[in-house]
Amino acid sequence: MKRLTLLLLGLALGVSATASAQGLTMQMSNGWAFQFSGNVNVFWAFSKVNNSGPANSSVRTGLLPTFATFEARGKEAGMNLAVHFGFAPQINNPGTHDEFGAQIDMRQVYLTIGLKNGSQILAGRELSLFGRQNILNDMTLFGVGALGLPNITLGVPSNPPQGGGTTLGRIGYGYIYPNFNAQVTYSTKPGEAQLSIGLFQPSVNGAYDVTKIPRLEAEFTYNQKSGKNNYMVWVGGLWQSASNAPTAGNTISSFGGTAGVKASMSDLSLVVNGYIGKGLGTTLMFSGLGGGGVSTGGTELRSSDGGFVQLMYKVGPKTNLGASWGFSRLKNNSATVAAGGDGNEAVRSNLYSYTAGVYHQWTKSLKLVLEGTEEGTTGVTGLAGSAGVKMINVSGGFMLFY
Repeated sequence: MKRLTLLLLGLALGVSATASAQGLTMQMSNGWAFQFSGNVNVFWAFSKVNNSGPANSSVRTGLLPTFATFEARGKEAGMNLAVHFGFAPQINNPGTHDEFGAQIDMRQVYLTIGLKNGSQILAGRELSLFGRQNILNDMTLFGVGALGLPNITLGVPSNPPQGGGTTLGRIGYGYIYPNFNAQVTYSTKPGEAQLSIGLFQPSVNGAYDVTKIPRLEAEFTYNQKSGKNNYMVWVGGLWQSASNAPTAGNTISSFGGTAGVKASMSDLSLVVNGYIGKGLGTTLMFSGLGGGGVSTGGTELRSSDGGFVQLMYKVGPKTNLGASWGFSRLKNNSATVAAGGDGNEAVRSNLYSYTAGVYHQWTKSLKLVLEGTEEGTTGVTGLAGSAGVKMINVSGGFMLFY
């Protein structure tokens, strides 16, 4: 727990992800140091859809993929320099028996330049700024959470519980996934307050595939300690411009905002956060999965919002009980189809989930996790195809950090 917490704290502060982790470190003769760390996690997950729907069992990776991270650090001309590689494979096959090599996700490839004033430049592929605090403070990051609803009502052969890759956790059920993206980000010196602002590789948004300028993302965090109590507040923003033709086409501006607070008071921890957006879509940002951010007519943007509330209580020196609820909603645009809109203001999708879990630190490096989740939709044309579909998930497994 301590190792991953330090690793994720590094991500949250915009510094090298393994700067404080306790992995294997080797000092080189040229003054540079090499470090290796990561985790392996394995879960059994069982799911059952309501209304005589399918049941599935899977042995799989949870929300956090297994990680093998390699880093080299040195100091030159008064600057702290580092390079970082993060391999993130999963153990599960996508519902097939013969899968020769499970998915290997190259999530992290970046360099960092620590300047003399304590600030830092990060350049490469790393977790994006917008919405990253939402996932870093999600308790299901240490477990499974939501698996994703099968599209049973439309007869589509879609079976997320038996899919490859990681689980969803609370992605699409309280926040939009920030993902790992190419970026150049500047972060001020870590402390009580820190500002990070970055230029990111822009994303295609439906038919809008002409991206002349980078996407802009920013995050501000403030940490305060008072006795045994710790408080953290964050706000973030995103803006991207894209066109559907090199010239004489339409241009759209997608934007989003997020804010949250985490209060750790003795044995109790509370997290409350939310987001709003326009043209972002839902679940996976700028993707059609869960509903795209551009309307049926192709020129008007859909709005989205969501958030989650989470409580964690320490019942012993090594055991925490957690409970959370969250939702993610996407709305149609009210403009008429002839004018480029959806023609109504109906809720396009409204996914929600409840999760309860037990997180036990069995040894210094080994964690035992048990979770139960109900996920569902009350939307009109949501991921499950209609309102009222829900699924129960039960999972248990191990996480070993090194």
